[in-house]
Amino acid sequence: MPAARPRLLYVTYLAYQARGRRYCDEDVHLTSRLRDHFDLALCHPLDAAALMDGFDAVVVRNSGPVLGYQREYDAFRARALATGALVYNPLTGKADMAGKQYLLDLTAAGYPVIPTVDRVEDVGRLPAAGQYVVKPKLGADSLGLRVVSGSRLAGLTAGDILIQPRVDFVHEVSFYFVDDDFQYALYAPDPRRRWELVPYAATAADLEFARRFVDWNDLGHGIQRVDACRTPDGGLLLVELEDLNPYLSLEALPEEARDAFVTAFTASLSRFVQGALSPA
Repeated sequence: MPAARPRLLYVTYLAYQARGRRYCDEDVHLTSRLRDHFDLALCHPLDAAALMDGFDAVVVRNSGPVLGYQREYDAFRARALATGALVYNPLTGKADMAGKQYLLDLTAAGYPVIPTVDRVEDVGRLPAAGQYVVKPKLGADSLGLRVVSGSRLAGLTAGDILIQPRVDFVHEVSFYFVDDDFQYALYAPDPRRRWELVPYAATAADLEFARRFVDWNDLGHGIQRVDACRTPDGGLLLVELEDLNPYLSLEALPEEARDAFVTAFTASLSRFVQGALSPA
């Protein structure tokens, strides 16, 4: 008898209206390829906690901003941790998976990140700027993001917010990793069009920058996207380290690169699930 194939619950919000992205297309493509190796079912993120017990592992992909269903996500996370369920990406991520506190931690540790504070009285620790970006600590997909002048900072209501100087940049660039392995990079040549991406030839210095954050996160398994901005002096600053459900922009890749990513993703997922299911 052939060995039973792992059963995966693939969590995706197919109908989410993301600006400049089509979650449904990306996840239809990925699941069509994963079916060659796994038995899988798709579900909405609101249904994941109720369905997860019937599967060997849960794969969280394009599930939308957690801010829109925080209570249900917290319940899913608590149940997975309590039962020891396999979740990919693993729930040990220290970056966006846990909110935006990491931007404060990385700033304090001297990493090349857009400088960040969480109190108006600490704005003096930031580089002087004419405008500042204010966003919620638990935000995602630019939800709740505001740009305010320095004169209006004093009027901000205290709460779970982050404050950053508005940084002039040449372009945004994203580096995509599976486990600890770099896969590809994409960038937006026009800074006004964040999701109009084209392939980018990452330099050795670029990859050294991106790997610092992947190493810091120490996720072990999973997909991570390192988002950065290129400053006028040619340097890079971290904008976001997405380790929960990063959109992959696979449609921007040539077919060969897209296939290579899917192969790497499938192999990582197989190692993750089989390693946990096989006896030691």
